[in-house]
Amino acid sequence: MTAPILRARSLGKRYRKRWALADCTLDVPAGRIVGLVGPNGAGKSTLLKLASGMLAPTVGAIEVCGGTPGAGPAQLAKVGFVAQDTPTYPALTVADHLTLGARLNRAGWDTTLAEDRIRRLGLDPAATAGSLSGGQRAQLALTLGIAKRPDLLILDEPVAALDPLARREFLQDLTESVAEHETSVVLSSHLVSDVERVCDHVIVLTDSRVQVAGEIEELQAAHHRLTRPGAVTAPPDLPADCHIVTFERTDQQTTVLVRGDAAARTTSWSINRPSLEDIVLAYMRTGSRTAAPTPRPAALETSR
Repeated sequence: MTAPILRARSLGKRYRKRWALADCTLDVPAGRIVGLVGPNGAGKSTLLKLASGMLAPTVGAIEVCGGTPGAGPAQLAKVGFVAQDTPTYPALTVADHLTLGARLNRAGWDTTLAEDRIRRLGLDPAATAGSLSGGQRAQLALTLGIAKRPDLLILDEPVAALDPLARREFLQDLTESVAEHETSVVLSSHLVSDVERVCDHVIVLTDSRVQVAGEIEELQAAHHRLTRPGAVTAPPDLPADCHIVTFERTDQQTTVLVRGDAAARTTSWSINRPSLEDIVLAYMRTGSRTAAPTPRPAALETSR
């Protein structure tokens, strides 16, 4: 079995009295595009900065690409990071950015890949980054991340400020580039539609805690939406191995989102498969609303 590209055990990060991330235990599969979804302030950027080595944990442990994030040049070379503001230097040209990328990433920089990609995107090497559109700057930043040839590419909401067309083009180009170069990706977004378009694995983070994580197809297969007309006072009687995620009712209809295969055998309710958005929003609604307790440190388990 391939080792996870990212492993976290009881990981937590505290800023003064506030926990930005708490009790995070994760195995992120290698060779996939993994979506990290949650509302603003959920802790997504904190988790990604811990994974890139820009932050150190308060408690717990994290392993990325088989080592400690940020621990020396060899480890840094394995991880690419594109921040939410798709950082570029307004006064530098596109060609200057590629030169800078090459100098900062001497070990693995792929000049041919970077130049070919810029040419294919139609970016003028002599144009300054300040003269580019938001979508073009995002593509330039992505080029710098990919040309580093990292094992793991971390993207922290790179398309948040783009219009729908530019966002779609960016995600399509990301998918093609990752498939071509066999890079693992963690893509943070608060837009479920973007995750559903390009990802095959999802992590839902709410109120500093991981609510659910897994393969998208498996999560959809494991959840069922049960409905009945009218305001039903109690959820259906389900087997012990079923978990009720949400129970909602109006005067017109009662809806229950259930995790567990046995839910499909309930006969007195209408049953259908929820969309990924249904599942994500349900876990976001049921996230903890209380202050996170202090997580206990834990050692990383040995890969099997």
